[in-house]
Amino acid sequence: MDRRHVLRATTALGVAGAVTGVGTAARAAPEGSRARSGPLRVQVVMFDGVEELDFAAPFEVFAAAGFFTDRDVEVRYVSATGPGTFRAAYGTEVRVEHGWSPRAADVLVVPGGGYGRRDDPGVWAEIRRGVLPRALSSAVRDGLTVAAVCTGTMLLSAAGLTKGRPCTTHHRARADLERQGGVVKDARVVDDGDLVTAGGITSGLELALWLVRRELGADAALGVEAMLEYEARGTVWVPAT
Repeated sequence: MDRRHVLRATTALGVAGAVTGVGTAARAAPEGSRARSGPLRVQVVMFDGVEELDFAAPFEVFAAAGFFTDRDVEVRYVSATGPGTFRAAYGTEVRVEHGWSPRAADVLVVPGGGYGRRDDPGVWAEIRRGVLPRALSSAVRDGLTVAAVCTGTMLLSAAGLTKGRPCTTHHRARADLERQGGVVKDARVVDDGDLVTAGGITSGLELALWLVRRELGADAALGVEAMLEYEARGTVWVPAT
């Protein structure tokens, strides 16, 4: 039996027993989101000093979502500096095999990390170098959703992508984000269409689950929640309709 069908069967009872609306995080998807054909292509951006949970949680949620939808889901790590091995905040080394290719993505996820340590690898170092912010600025196009977890939003801010737009970040960086022109919302996830941002570290789970729901449907999101034994929490901010 296909592994996807096995996982669907083993989680069926949990999904069937779940409450259809899981708090405010399970509210209806924005009016502008529509089902697409073809695979859902997700790229998670890597750099030295990135926070482990910031990149691993969204990667796992999106990868697991492929078991609960008939649409293919492709998830890969990428880097603005090309393939290589990157050392995360707590020493985890991750080999990235793919170069920078945002035109081959539907969702580009930017993790954070190292914002409290200005002299160490992480967000501040990437902002000073300028390579990643410039790459993010150039990546914007129709059909691409740029998402950020935690202080990954500050990389989007450095790229000029959050100015005048609803967004959020780790609570310790919100004042900086606001000073740089972001319209900061006190929400777990802020969905402004092609810009989706999340708060502190663990909110990467909510961001990914919300995007799975938006792009693949509620059943896929509920299936992932049951598989991971995790319920999405907090508020998802979306524009008033």
